Amino acid sequence: MSLLHYIVLIAVGVGVTALVTPLVRNLAVKRHIMALPGGRKIHKKPIPETGGTAMIIGMLAVFVFQIMGEKYFGWRGFVSDISSEPLALWGILLGTFVIYGVGLVDDIKDITPRAKLIGQIVAASIVAASGLRISFISNPFNDSIILLGILAIPATVLYLVSFANIINLIDGLDGLAAGLSAIASASLLALAAGANQLSAAIIAAAVIGSCIGFLFFNFNPASIFMGDEGALTLGFLLGIISLMGVMKTTAAIALAVPLLIVGIPIFDTLSAIIRRVRHNKSFKEADRGHIHHRLLGRGFNQRQTVLIIYGWSAALAIGGYAIRYAPFWVRTITFIVLFALTGLLAYWLGLFESVKAPANSADSTKKKL
Repeated sequence: MSLLHYIVLIAVGVGVTALVTPLVRNLAVKRHIMALPGGRKIHKKPIPETGGTAMIIGMLAVFVFQIMGEKYFGWRGFVSDISSEPLALWGILLGTFVIYGVGLVDDIKDITPRAKLIGQIVAASIVAASGLRISFISNPFNDSIILLGILAIPATVLYLVSFANIINLIDGLDGLAAGLSAIASASLLALAAGANQLSAAIIAAAVIGSCIGFLFFNFNPASIFMGDEGALTLGFLLGIISLMGVMKTTAAIALAVPLLIVGIPIFDTLSAIIRRVRHNKSFKEADRGHIHHRLLGRGFNQRQTVLIIYGWSAALAIGGYAIRYAPFWVRTITFIVLFALTGLLAYWLGLFESVKAPANSADSTKKKL
């Protein structure tokens, strides 16, 4: 598949998502499905939060467009993969709809964290049971591999649930989650296309298109949020794309590549965990210590903060793509430089220092920990 083909797929996702988002926004207003201000929330008025539905519709439009092209014009992609791995692709589809449904119900009814986690585990288990899983990890010191055996399914479930939540946790500013997901998906698309993993590349193109189309309405000042239905689904799909397009190799660097590509939300989550452990805080206790909160505290406005994080994420994504094919010494130097720069930024922002949550945050921040 050519670069032009992927550009067309992305354009379809952009167009459909941009057309559907106002309709979804109006429906959310009528149904009173709104994100209320207060606590850690930055916005000052109620905002519709069902944008994830518009993004899902945009992705489905890309898939339908691709399948029709394969049927009538002989394009390569899903059909050939369905012939060789039908269970895996149906499992991916079903698992994605399950996690989307979990997020949608949470946006509408505010389900308990335990129920939401169970739903995420079910979605990830469907994907792992269908055959897409981390079956081995490479030994970085030689050419051997370590087979996971019975641990393959729980390792995959943990991987996918973690990916779903890192995007959900960083979804705190207008355009942040959608932009980061688009940047990460672009790097994963390049890797998947280079490895001839066409289904992974098509899904990545669909994610990019839906994110860009949604950003027309979600970039500051946002008129709609993606909600948990969007953030959980995006993270879940990023995990799936990385498994499909990157993990199907014995290269020792394979596991590190997707983690580096989505390094910002991963680092933000890890710093939140360290911060809570250091200061004896509950993991359920919200705070204003995330990267975007710290940048806002440094005097940057919302747009500046989001653009800074975009740039940081793009640097990591480019680095992740580059080291996939680089010699060992280049990989090592790249990791050291990126790790050092990230560490310096973390120290400057004070990411490991405690920050008290606002007194009224108990109810208004229960979704985002």
